[in-house]
Amino acid sequence: MDELKLESFETDFWKDVARRKTWDTIIPGELRETRPVTLTRELIAKFAAGVGEDNPLYFDEEYAKKTIWGGIVAPPSIHILLMFACTNTEDWMRSPGTINASQSWFYNVPARPGDTIHMRGTALDRFIKKDRLFVIHDNVFTNQRGEVVCTGRGWTIRPQ
Repeated sequence: MDELKLESFETDFWKDVARRKTWDTIIPGELRETRPVTLTRELIAKFAAGVGEDNPLYFDEEYAKKTIWGGIVAPPSIHILLMFACTNTEDWMRSPGTINASQSWFYNVPARPGDTIHMRGTALDRFIKKDRLFVIHDNVFTNQRGEVVCTGRGWTIRPQ
């Protein structure tokens, strides 16, 4: 799949809902279809402002150069945007009615302007507990050098 231009990032979670996998068709171990996303200073600043981050590390190059990071970095929580930006509108994680039951994230190297982020995502397991449909999923984000930016594992409760 081609690299995403973020100005075309689709935020309508109802788009293509009829073509998404349902809980009974999610296959543990099957890789999700993803595409790379390139971060820009503008995107990082817009995301940071949108989530209420005002740390100059995300906006001010002169300030950021004087830190241990040596330049602007993205807020760690940018993985939230990347998880959806790296997938298409038919991805099963975009299903309306999905509930985030739990998640754990681990951060390794910061994402920076100019980094092209790749995501490897898969369902690890799916099961029924107390009449609820659960999926355990795993996501790994790497940059263009193959360095792991972050990894995450989550549990979602799927719509019936």
